[in-house]
Amino acid sequence: MRSTKAIVLDAIELTKPSIERLFERTNRKELHIVVMDPTVKPWEAPFEEAVLVEASLGNPSEWTIPFDELAKKKAQQAWRQSGPNIQMQTQHPSSLREGDVLFYGSFVYGDIVVACSGVEQWYDMLISGWIALAIEQITMSEYQNTKINNPTQQTR
Repeated sequence: MRSTKAIVLDAIELTKPSIERLFERTNRKELHIVVMDPTVKPWEAPFEEAVLVEASLGNPSEWTIPFDELAKKKAQQAWRQSGPNIQMQTQHPSSLREGDVLFYGSFVYGDIVVACSGVEQWYDMLISGWIALAIEQITMSEYQNTKINNPTQQTR
């Protein structure tokens, strides 16, 4: 089975055509993506060590807004709460901490946390969802094929 990082990078590449198509209706064509390591829990490591992959679309040197910082803050909220940061902002704002970003744009699927920043927050969340689901289903395919091809393998 490939590493989780390789699967995440594959999932981002797989969803890129849809993201680029979505850029036809968004306010800009810039995006930063943060994916947390699904094997690391908030009580096991600092946030910075749990970030597995970061990727940018567009040219970060031309950004007028620090989308990378915003995406990291969205990811940190979602990772900390084990839920998309839209829940915190719309249902539980008492959980917001000093310095928390006030835009949503993350998606949590099982232990997979993805956050994006660069376009409208609802599209940031959509893209995060596409990537999270792609990660899980690519992993499922690899997992099932490993079991089929190596029926006596006992561990990953």
